[in-house]
Amino acid sequence: MLLTNATLATMHQGTPYGLLKNGAVLVKGRMIEWVGAGDDLPSEASGHEKIDLEGRLITPGLIDCHTHIVHGGNRANEFEMRLNGASYEEVARAGGGIVSTVTATRQADEAALLEDALKRVDALLGEGVTTIEIKSGYGLDLETELKMLRVARSIEKHREITVKTSFLGAHAVPAEYSGNADTYIDEVCIPALETAHAEGLVDAVDGFCEGIAFSPDQIRRVFEKANALGIRVKLHAEQLSNLGGTQLAAEFGALSADHLEYANDDDAAAMAKSGSVAVILPGAYYTIRETQAPPIEAFRKHKVPMALATDCNPGSSPITSLLLTMNMACTLFRMTPQEALEGITHNAALALGIDDAGVIKAGTRADLATWDIEHPAELSYRIGFNPLYKRMFGGKL
Repeated sequence: MLLTNATLATMHQGTPYGLLKNGAVLVKGRMIEWVGAGDDLPSEASGHEKIDLEGRLITPGLIDCHTHIVHGGNRANEFEMRLNGASYEEVARAGGGIVSTVTATRQADEAALLEDALKRVDALLGEGVTTIEIKSGYGLDLETELKMLRVARSIEKHREITVKTSFLGAHAVPAEYSGNADTYIDEVCIPALETAHAEGLVDAVDGFCEGIAFSPDQIRRVFEKANALGIRVKLHAEQLSNLGGTQLAAEFGALSADHLEYANDDDAAAMAKSGSVAVILPGAYYTIRETQAPPIEAFRKHKVPMALATDCNPGSSPITSLLLTMNMACTLFRMTPQEALEGITHNAALALGIDDAGVIKAGTRADLATWDIEHPAELSYRIGFNPLYKRMFGGKL
């Protein structure tokens, strides 16, 4: 089909947003065949079904490059407890925190996990999302980690969306290994990674490098196994303190380092050298009422690509809106609307190691979002407003 009479935010042409007025997109099968000015159509465009978009804006389909969408239960009761004055320690003693999500996820079967996950996926689809990343990490045993990854993979069979999976066995130390993180890495995390890889369930390997989770030396062992298996890595790093996780991620050529509130100029320089993407997660910053903002200026200075994601999870970021995430990034971190849109298109694709999405150009997938707005900045500017007109996935409206 031929999409005509549109403003294109191609996200790659060197102008702000890669903006092209009176643009047209020729779609053939699942791919984009041609992109250009509407008065300069190629001869092969004749005879195709034409859709007049009446001046609407087209962006690449949105990409949520950091989520924990597959999980059991929710933690709304803990949210209420904290607002009524309970401390995190009191919540934990009551069985809350990540332990409650691990318990609920272990107890849920695949059908229940899928049913709940699809509700969250549908919220993202309704905002023009065409690609999502989904992590394991709420099983913390071999059986449940594999169960989570199988459910994540199956989402593509139920919805028109691309799913990338990340093995996050090094997310937290489960209760049965309390005080024995090294033993957990040896007995559960690495064997689970090997099994998940053998079953074709892993696109990337992630970890949580933090005082409440795993040390850089422990994450290094997981990353070395990932390297041996030929799998790219990414890392939750410098969210609550600076332990050197970003430097470790850069050393391993990580696709991305995520959160990064406590990263510094040296960390940004290391990421620039390694080509790693900085994934900014304002939803978690907002929810846990953090006060240390990520070093946006350092990332700009060193030209580190910045991506944005929901970090959708039941505890620290129960958000299923990339549009709200964009507004948060601009309002809380002073990112520009252009940086925000780059963060959920082109740079989000880089954070997942994919090169056939996130921009509008010939040879990429026909994953597009059409909006009832005049300018891309409106996507970041509005709050609680969804101007999506049409979503295209693999050439299908």
